[in-house]
Amino acid sequence: MTGKQLKNAILQLAIQGKLIPQDAADEPASALLARIRKEKEQLVKAGKLKKKDLETTPISDEEKPFEIPESWEWCRWGDLSFSIQYGYNASAQTSGDIRMVRISDIQNNEVLWNSVPYCKINADEIDTYLLEENDILFARTGGTVGKSFLVKKVPYPAIYAGYLIRTRYSKNLIPQYLKSFMESSIYWDQLRDGTIATAQPNCNGKTLSKMLIPLPPLAEQHRIVAKIEELMPLVEEYGVAQEKLNQLNEALPEALKKSILQQAIQGELVPQDANDEPASALLAQIRKEKEQLVKAGKLKKKDLETTPITDEEKPFEIPERWEWVRLGELLSTVSDGTHKTPTYVEKGIPFLSVQNISSGTLNLTKIKYVSENEHRKLCERIQPQIGDILVCRIGTLGKAIEINWDFEFSIFVSLGLLRPIDKDVNAYIVFFINSPAGHAWIDKVKVGGGTHTYKINLSDFPNMLIPLPPLAEQHRIVSKIEELMAMVDGMK
Repeated sequence: MTGKQLKNAILQLAIQGKLIPQDAADEPASALLARIRKEKEQLVKAGKLKKKDLETTPISDEEKPFEIPESWEWCRWGDLSFSIQYGYNASAQTSGDIRMVRISDIQNNEVLWNSVPYCKINADEIDTYLLEENDILFARTGGTVGKSFLVKKVPYPAIYAGYLIRTRYSKNLIPQYLKSFMESSIYWDQLRDGTIATAQPNCNGKTLSKMLIPLPPLAEQHRIVAKIEELMPLVEEYGVAQEKLNQLNEALPEALKKSILQQAIQGELVPQDANDEPASALLAQIRKEKEQLVKAGKLKKKDLETTPITDEEKPFEIPERWEWVRLGELLSTVSDGTHKTPTYVEKGIPFLSVQNISSGTLNLTKIKYVSENEHRKLCERIQPQIGDILVCRIGTLGKAIEINWDFEFSIFVSLGLLRPIDKDVNAYIVFFINSPAGHAWIDKVKVGGGTHTYKINLSDFPNMLIPLPPLAEQHRIVSKIEELMAMVDGMK
């Protein structure tokens, strides 16, 4: 439950008479309504209200949304209010006859008096729109329609703008109880039913006047408000704590995944086995295969060249049977997709870009297509194969996935393609690129920024340092990562 949901639940209990116990000694709400009726009759006699303001609309049992305590009464807002007055329409000015409070000047149930502008108004009209303490303002249009504000103090003479409605009511009522009602679900439900469905949501004074409100005895109103004021600071604390917990729950799975990957590539996720053939033997075998590819004319002699790795380059210690290696030593191919935007067709061969793998999995919801003829031309540059590794290299950086699907496709320049010589190391390479250490390397070599999109140059990939475990340990690491990642996903 969020802080907002908890607040709503408390307000709902309050207006249903379930937040605090009733007291049989309280004067019933019917007596309070009778006094308010007399006040209105006196105002009619004095010419301050019209006879029609005494008219009431009966409330049927079907209209009542829930049961209330015996000492309470259902009534309409119009039965309680002495006036429902629209605001004054005028342009805001830096100086003028009087300050004019607008919807935008009310933030978090406070008037930002320093920002309240002035307006021009005839002196004989001011009294009609003048704000007084305990008035309730109501937004009647726009994105904030229905929002209410209890005027607690008026440090300067001020009126209110045309997009607001002022409601003024008997001093026999507790303003804070009325404000609590205007934050409850029954208020908002009635508001939605009465809102005029136009491009700009709009609610008028007639809708407000007809609203049903459950009215407690005056003494109970005091107790309800006191209890709400006691609980709301606790609700606010709860809301902050819940938000932090939600953020933690959101961040924790990703943080755990990063931690798992970092432990894995540092040799701390699974135990080492002295019977494993060391990584140096794996490297020697890959070197032989590379030499065979050179002899067959599929690679060039320069592809056998290696750049020594200094101790200063190594970011952390690795187990004894592991080896630091440059990624290029494990690859036969480093390429990317076409640098020209192809001609797209409605149906054809899938054409993948960063958006299709940036989530860490293959996403075909926004797939584009090229014709088979264009696909064949694009394959002259690079034809992706099962077991190749795709890496985001422009825009979203570093996400890597292994190709394990069997349909043909082409790729855009934003994707890099890495082809390991020994397919058995593919999964481990993918996990390394996606690890914090892999992303640290990407942050170090990326270029661009400012007005330019970040990217990784293809020529940088072969120089990536990777801690290589024995092949048997790689298999154990990959298996453990997959097991743990499934558990973390289950947490979500």
